[in-house]
Amino acid sequence: MVAAAMLKGLPPNCAAHVMRLSCGEAAARRIAAIIVETFDSATTAAAAFEKTPDTSGSNNTPWIVEAYFGTPPDEANVRALVAAAADTASARAASFGRVDERDWVGASLEGLKLIRAGCFIVHGAHGRDAVKANDIAIEIEAALAFGTGHHGSTRGCLHMLDLVARKRRPRAILDLGTGSGVLAIAAAKLFKRKIHAGDIDSVCVKAAGANAKRNRVAGFVRPVAAKGAVHPLLRAGGPYDLVLANILARPLRDLAPQIAKLAAPRAAIILSGLIGRDVPGVVAAYGRQGTALARLIEIDGWTTVLMRHLGRRVMRP
Repeated sequence: MVAAAMLKGLPPNCAAHVMRLSCGEAAARRIAAIIVETFDSATTAAAAFEKTPDTSGSNNTPWIVEAYFGTPPDEANVRALVAAAADTASARAASFGRVDERDWVGASLEGLKLIRAGCFIVHGAHGRDAVKANDIAIEIEAALAFGTGHHGSTRGCLHMLDLVARKRRPRAILDLGTGSGVLAIAAAKLFKRKIHAGDIDSVCVKAAGANAKRNRVAGFVRPVAAKGAVHPLLRAGGPYDLVLANILARPLRDLAPQIAKLAAPRAAIILSGLIGRDVPGVVAAYGRQGTALARLIEIDGWTTVLMRHLGRRVMRP
């Protein structure tokens, strides 16, 4: 295994079931994307990564798709999704089984290289020597939480965060669906401000807190377990000048009224976890709450949007 190119969806706390498939890169990306978009991200996750390259000089190195489930999956349903994303041959080739109790994210991301996104560099402990003087370094180890920085949606958020910082210095910042805490940590290091962060999964809250300590920003980042923004500490921290939410399309649409209510006039709202077809619906949902699209970034098939609060709230259904 060389590098995972895609990881999306919060890993199940007890990921006991797995689907595996070997195929080409494009198909692997599509299959992982359709699985995480279809299933509940609290119980299902998927990764696509390249196998060890063929040293003979061939360019036909296959990719692997792994989908992890907290409960036994409907195999016929999953195979139908694979066929829709790739072809029927791939659907037939998919294998299903159980996995040993382990840190599956760490196994899937073993050997990941450091990544750069704007002013940020995200690395594991093995990548500390690559950090340069002007880098804002974020050290994240693979763990039972989404967000190592390698996924296109996370990188898009980091790039967008860098762009926002060039024009303004937000004072109140909210990170919803914090996962590993990578975005909250990035914002804390960039702005030296307290970051209100929350996640629905207690595993993520624990991981984000540990990563904040690892990066010496525990004084700025103290995540809480929260469903959306419904938590007294998150509500008390508003109105927010900057909101980060790297989740998925459906929960982002559902959260539009909550986020808009907590956003200050002219606030920057960075949303990600979107594939192309999701963007119009999410932008429309936030447009109905008095925000407008300001910028869009696409990385590895995942789109990150920057919405600007217009200073008024249009609370329509």
